[in-house]
Amino acid sequence: MAIDWTASMQQTFEFYTVDPNTWKDVDAVTTIKSCKIDRDSSQQTLGSASIDAKDTMDECYLRVYLIVIQNGLKYQVPLGTFLIQTPGISFDGKSQTVSVDAYTPLMELKENLPPIGYTIFKNTEIMDTAVSLTREHLRAPVVPATDTEVLSSDFVANVSDTWLTFLIDLIANADYTYDLDELGRVLFAPDQDIASLQPVWKYNDDNSSILYPDVEDERDLYGIPNVVEVVYSTDTGYLYSRVVNDDPGSPISTVTRGREIVYRDSSPSLSGTPTQGVLDDYATSLLRDLSCLEHTITYKHGYCGVRVGDCVELNYERAGLSHVKAKVTAQSISCETGCPVEETAVYTTKLWR
Repeated sequence: MAIDWTASMQQTFEFYTVDPNTWKDVDAVTTIKSCKIDRDSSQQTLGSASIDAKDTMDECYLRVYLIVIQNGLKYQVPLGTFLIQTPGISFDGKSQTVSVDAYTPLMELKENLPPIGYTIFKNTEIMDTAVSLTREHLRAPVVPATDTEVLSSDFVANVSDTWLTFLIDLIANADYTYDLDELGRVLFAPDQDIASLQPVWKYNDDNSSILYPDVEDERDLYGIPNVVEVVYSTDTGYLYSRVVNDDPGSPISTVTRGREIVYRDSSPSLSGTPTQGVLDDYATSLLRDLSCLEHTITYKHGYCGVRVGDCVELNYERAGLSHVKAKVTAQSISCETGCPVEETAVYTTKLWR
């Protein structure tokens, strides 16, 4: 049976040290007072954790579990695996608190540097090489990606590169990014747009909802063009196309705004020698693509197993969100009663059709 995250349950938390050689749990840690886990796709290491304990802790890997008891069954749900570092000790006259910073296993890639001038040569398979180098420079298990994309040119490390920045840039050539699961295993995720994803969870505002009432929706129309100009030039002449969004129903049109905001493309990506019609179609398509507004929404919910990178659907009519598909980009998980998760997700709306 699976956990019903919308039904009643008992929740506690457990912490275990992890053997970096076997990646298995070793000893229970009973001195943890609080723990907050941050998952963030915008960070190179994809997250961190802040831990308060009663006693000092040596550097080690620590795994965090949410323990759920429901209908007489006990479930051990991993929330993350972190490298403990940098303790700070405070004393209030009665007891001491040890505050610890903790990092994902990708931190080991950030702590070391490739040799100056390190090169991966043209026609080398990108993902096979990335998997091998990742395994060589960190201790966490690495789950390989099946992909045969090869480098189109030599790939050389910058002087300022760490292994992490070098490998992030390398796998970007195959349209992959790093990912982590809750056990701390290193994964490789293919880049996908929101439209191609299916929701793994639907947040509703009905009586069984785990969604908290407050939702923030940030958006910015600044800089979104309502005019596109495209110039295609050769040694023998040039073609020019101009497309205007003058739709009164569009919130960014020249009519609605009362002014033009122009985007000019002087190096259009076109094959062969385009005709005027082809250039006009290109300009129209470009303006349509640029006429999208990205929303960043922040909300809170009870823990339900949604991960960063997942697609979710929000049906929160009171907040003006109806069947909105969004991609989760960050989470902050508090290891306390209810296991609340503050979540950030993004979605786009089309402003000109």
